[in-house]
Amino acid sequence: MKLFLIGMMGSGKSYWSRQLAKKLKTGGYDLDFLIESHEEKTISEIFEEDGEDYFRKSEAKILRWFGEKKTFVLATGGGAPCFHDNMDWMNKNGVTIWLDEPVETLVERLQPEKEHRPLIRSLSDAELKIFLESKLAERRPVYEKAKHILSGKEISDLSFKKIIQQYA
Repeated sequence: MKLFLIGMMGSGKSYWSRQLAKKLKTGGYDLDFLIESHEEKTISEIFEEDGEDYFRKSEAKILRWFGEKKTFVLATGGGAPCFHDNMDWMNKNGVTIWLDEPVETLVERLQPEKEHRPLIRSLSDAELKIFLESKLAERRPVYEKAKHILSGKEISDLSFKKIIQQYA
């Protein structure tokens, strides 16, 4: 089982990758964490020192490492599917699931952790909502290529179980 979780920041990708990895007794990974470990810098430092293009190339390279693995659950960064044909690659190499939470839910989850997220650190709550709506509109055409889409209350143990059973 090769599961790629995609979606906006705050959609629960990291949370669900840990939950699903436990249930499936496999490795659960966070792509941003792996990039930070490999680069020995935070995502913020990579963006500031090397630029987004460098970050996206590193992201694509590390994502491709998962072509070698037999089973895993990977939480991607929100923008990961949108660069270097990553979405097409993930669809060819595993099962993609878009966690499509409403913008209001994302805002609620992200407000308390803005300090730790460079893209939204300086935004007011009103600006955060506008930013997320804009990013989601930009990314939606790529996210919609996912093999499965779970929206809002559909994001549950039962929904993941049904998806996983299709591939078992």
